[in-house]
Amino acid sequence: MLLPGLFLRESLMKDSMYDLLAIGAHPDDVEVGAGGVLIDLATRGYRCGVAILTRGEMGTGGDPQTRSREITAAAAIMGVDVVAIFDWGDTKLTDSIEHRLELASVIRKCRPKVILAPYPRVGHGRRQSHPDHVASGIITINAANLSALKKADLPGEPYRTNRVFHYFLPPDVTPDFVVDITPHFDRWMEALTAHESQFLNPEKSKNYVEHLTAISRSFGLQAGCQYGQGFAAVGPVLIDNMMKLVEDSES
Repeated sequence: MLLPGLFLRESLMKDSMYDLLAIGAHPDDVEVGAGGVLIDLATRGYRCGVAILTRGEMGTGGDPQTRSREITAAAAIMGVDVVAIFDWGDTKLTDSIEHRLELASVIRKCRPKVILAPYPRVGHGRRQSHPDHVASGIITINAANLSALKKADLPGEPYRTNRVFHYFLPPDVTPDFVVDITPHFDRWMEALTAHESQFLNPEKSKNYVEHLTAISRSFGLQAGCQYGQGFAAVGPVLIDNMMKLVEDSES
């Protein structure tokens, strides 16, 4: 089911090109896993959109209306557009042909060069991945494939996204690359805490902001910066000049 007002900006209907589309299962997922990167890209002039697959109605704090307001506020802080909010069932998210087609339709409209989505497999150990996160990663991969098929039952012209990268990596998965978000750390915190029902809720005993800060610091330590966000690539990343890996880090 698609919520009313799927396309929140008239400009999306007329000028639908996006550099990046970030997909999350719940209203705060993109901020948690990739918020610092979205802020960085927005400051560089790239156009980024966010699509959310559930309303987050099963969260301990907030209700769907509150969480919708929170993601709108967070998106404004990050400098991105909320292009779609679906109502596919918090804790009930499944990969289906209907979900693939609806998300593929958004991909065709946005035509992003890069898609970000949660990691599509469950990790090992005590910190298991949320099943909605895993499902959203699988749906995204399948929707991206459908978007490129000429004979798919979809409106618009076929479109193939250049790359799909995954966030929410399980503890046993080493990131393929880490993005330095140190210059944007404070603004990332601001975007996170715009989700007051989740991160500033006195009913919750766990300090999630501190927890996410520690994860970002861990990624940063692995890559040689203060704060980072890590991603997994689907397939190898092509590099035309190996020395750019060194030169970019030294600049």
